[in-house]
Amino acid sequence: MIRTQISLTEEQARRLRVTASRRGVSMAAVIRDAIDRVVPSDAGEREERIQRALAMAGKFDSGLTDVSARHDDYLAEDFADLEPDG
Repeated sequence: MIRTQISLTEEQARRLRVTASRRGVSMAAVIRDAIDRVVPSDAGEREERIQRALAMAGKFDSGLTDVSARHDDYLAEDFADLEPDG
């Protein structure tokens, strides 16, 4: 491993600590995971990920005919279902 130093805002550091605690891992592990997700190891891997994402387009049918017009409404409904009661 290579040690490095980064500067974070207070808010970023808080979110990092919370995420690491929730996952039960170190802050460094969360940072390494984020880098792996954002910075591809090579151009071929990035292209493969893009192709996999594009291959999924149109594969599923929600049965709804107005998603393009009401997508915000549907997202709001789904997120409301995730909020804890109380």
